Amino acid sequence: MLTMTDNAVLVIRDLAAQQDVSQDGGLRIAADTEAGSLTVELVSQPAQGDQVVDNQGARIFLDSDAAELLHDTSVDASVGDDGVVQFGFTEKE
Repeated sequence: MLTMTDNAVLVIRDLAAQQDVSQDGGLRIAADTEAGSLTVELVSQPAQGDQVVDNQGARIFLDSDAAELLHDTSVDASVGDDGVVQFGFTEKE
């Protein structure tokens, strides 16, 4: 199952608070298998069938393809000096 670093927990909670996302909301990660990419967006609730990962109030929702792709990874997040948030994924050891 996907895990989150402490940085990711803080960034996701801050993003949700800044965007007034509901308490049921979080960060949704969906896989575009044709393009070979992931989309990341703040949403008010998970879509039906999403896997929910909750860590200290930071919530990530994974569609089935993203859940399969990221099942053995950890997500990290950082905020650049310009305020741009970047997410990275690493395999768990």
